[in-house]
Amino acid sequence: MESATSPVCSFQIHHIAKFFILTIQTAFTYITGAIGDLYEEREAANIAHIVMESLTGMSKLDRIVNKTNLLTPEQNQRLKAAIEALLRKEPVQYITGSTWFYGMELNVNNQVLIPRPETEELVEWMVNDATGRSGLKILDVGTGSGAIPLALKRSLPDAAVMAIDISPGALEVASGNAAKWKLDVHFQQMDALDPLQLATLPNFDLVVSNPPYITQSEKTGMQEQVLAYEPSLALFVPDNDPLLFYRHIAQMAQQKLKAGGALYFEINEALGKEVVELLKALQFKEVILKQDMFGKDRMIKASI
Repeated sequence: MESATSPVCSFQIHHIAKFFILTIQTAFTYITGAIGDLYEEREAANIAHIVMESLTGMSKLDRIVNKTNLLTPEQNQRLKAAIEALLRKEPVQYITGSTWFYGMELNVNNQVLIPRPETEELVEWMVNDATGRSGLKILDVGTGSGAIPLALKRSLPDAAVMAIDISPGALEVASGNAAKWKLDVHFQQMDALDPLQLATLPNFDLVVSNPPYITQSEKTGMQEQVLAYEPSLALFVPDNDPLLFYRHIAQMAQQKLKAGGALYFEINEALGKEVVELLKALQFKEVILKQDMFGKDRMIKASI
């Protein structure tokens, strides 16, 4: 079985990867050794498995069965490049160019945030609420990679799903993912903070958003991998207005949600009470604050 050994320095990695063809097992060992000082053992192993699956196209079980197979020269060079990127603390999802979300492998790059497991819980909440309803019209605000609207469209095939984002690069990634999974989602470039642009939207049954919600002052406690590589446009809000996006999106939802419609947010765990109060002040009904799998205030639903 693949297992980690003691750390191997980057000089050794460079020369081993350059001059020798590695087996699947030794390649895994070299990855975990190279990044052993940057990540705890289990996370290093998870990262190595992601890299090796991308390199070989094999599942973990297949790699165990074929652990003595040699990497091709091309795979060997890709391994070297991947280790060098990992040592620069680049997220492994950007290195491989993909990640998994709600049962779908999605393309990602530094134009979009890497979808998180907590966001899958938000999608699951919406899908459960929508069970038995047909012909829904759904809007996702700030779509990034397209993870949320694509997961919703795949789970609710007869829904009409639209998604907006201010970033052309993000919309390119999202459109590519829609094409990859043959899902009909309408993407449009739009600024969620521009009321005039939002006013041009049609009406919807459901609106969802995982907007920027990390305050500038929270940067100090964040991982270097996030700060250095993930798009700040999709992460941060001013310290003096942390509810900036929630307020604009909620005000739009007031106007665009049909009777009986609902607004769903992913939120900053520290701002649950404040977002609830904002939505109640805007006359939303049945405002529900929900915790994620880690027991953190992470999701809100508000009915119109």
